[in-house]
Amino acid sequence: MSSTLFRRRTALLTAGFAAAASLALTACGTGENTGAQHAPNTAADTRAAASGTDSVVTVAKSNRSTTTTSKPATASKGTKTSSAAVTCTGANTKVTAQTVTRPLNHMLLTVKNTGSKTCYLYGYPALRFQDAQAVPPVVEDSQPQAVTTLGPGQSGYAGVNLSSADGSGTGGYTAKTLSVIFQNRDLDFIGSGVKVPLPSKGTYIDSSLRTTYWLSDPQDAINW
Repeated sequence: MSSTLFRRRTALLTAGFAAAASLALTACGTGENTGAQHAPNTAADTRAAASGTDSVVTVAKSNRSTTTTSKPATASKGTKTSSAAVTCTGANTKVTAQTVTRPLNHMLLTVKNTGSKTCYLYGYPALRFQDAQAVPPVVEDSQPQAVTTLGPGQSGYAGVNLSSADGSGTGGYTAKTLSVIFQNRDLDFIGSGVKVPLPSKGTYIDSSLRTTYWLSDPQDAINW
């Protein structure tokens, strides 16, 4: 091999090594630069993630706080108490008496709820005509399936059989006054009674005197 040819090959090899080294250095430099460019983004991402986490916590706290605030109360409790039903008495009702033509010798008692709350008409009325000491008996078959309940402004009724239609009753007399006494939940008679106006000529009663339970329909009350 001539010395000239050897020098050419050596020059070519040297040039090749130099080019490869240059490429390698360029590649390394490019990798380092890429890393340097991404580093700030990574830190920003970290801060963003931290910020996102804080937002979630804030929302969670806000939700808990909202839930606690919405719990209050059962302000319905106050409403419930104000609308709770009570016992019908002379203090929250108005009682009137009306003589009816049919059936004969019957009277219709009407109790109107004049209060602001619903009231219960328990049992039946105790009637005290004039100075009578005994309470007339009740017609047991007239007992309703449920307690008669009166909303504000509503009325309940009781029918009164004053005397026998065939004259078979005894101890009859004309009463000029009448008091109606209510019952409570325990079916005890309460208070001294509500005075109810009677016709000026009075009302004739005898031993046939009976009353019905308090009912919600006036026709049911007088048809016993």
